[in-house]
Amino acid sequence: MGLRINTNVAALNAHRQLTLTDTRLNQSIERLSSGYRINKAKDDVAGISIANKFRLEVRGLRVAQQNAFQATSMLQVAEGGASKIEEIVERLKELATSAASSNTDQDGRNRLNAEAGKLLAEIDRIANDTKYGTTGLINGVASLTFQIGSSNINAQDVIEVSTSSGLLTSSLGINSIDLTGLTSASSAIAAIDSALTTVNLVLGDIGAAQSRLEFASGNLGVSVENLSASESTIRDVDMAFEMVNFTKNQILLQAGTSMLAQANMAPQGVLSLLGR
Repeated sequence: MGLRINTNVAALNAHRQLTLTDTRLNQSIERLSSGYRINKAKDDVAGISIANKFRLEVRGLRVAQQNAFQATSMLQVAEGGASKIEEIVERLKELATSAASSNTDQDGRNRLNAEAGKLLAEIDRIANDTKYGTTGLINGVASLTFQIGSSNINAQDVIEVSTSSGLLTSSLGINSIDLTGLTSASSAIAAIDSALTTVNLVLGDIGAAQSRLEFASGNLGVSVENLSASESTIRDVDMAFEMVNFTKNQILLQAGTSMLAQANMAPQGVLSLLGR
């Protein structure tokens, strides 16, 4: 065997192996501390592209799910106002029915008509005051658009909600009812019945939209969960497996350091040839 002191091949080989082990150990430390298998693009060139697409989709769907929650809250506000108007219409029906009967005298009809006028004013106030932010919900035909997807395909990512009528007294056809006479009170009953039908249609529109949004929100939750799991499979590190690699590389680093020390000492055997 040749003995050389200018070029210690064994030490160079040990150093090269030690450098590779140190690189792998640092990579394991990075993965274990971050929780990610992919921390740099070079870790998985194809994987990071796919994982980023999943992450983008998840972020969009989370906002879409929030839109669905807020849309439901918005419709609950509309439902609350419509329900109160429905209660007022029921009271108007009672007043009109009482005024249309001969057992109610003229003074009584006048008082009933006065109450009806106040209730009509309250219907208009509720209809105009039922808002979500600055958006009026029941004072006209509502046309609402909710983004419940992360893409831009209307049939898949947008829910449009429209109501069949506004709930102002003029829209309900009861703004001019008169309970001061038998004939006009009888006519008012028919108008109020028609108004109640309209209010119930609007409540039906709102209820159907709420039901659809509830299912949409549930579906979004499932999609977010599944896409997050898909991203995790690509991006996240298997902690147990990586800990195995870390332990192995840690032992190899210690062994490599020891062998480098031994390789550096090997050329000292030349000293015995020099009589030292």
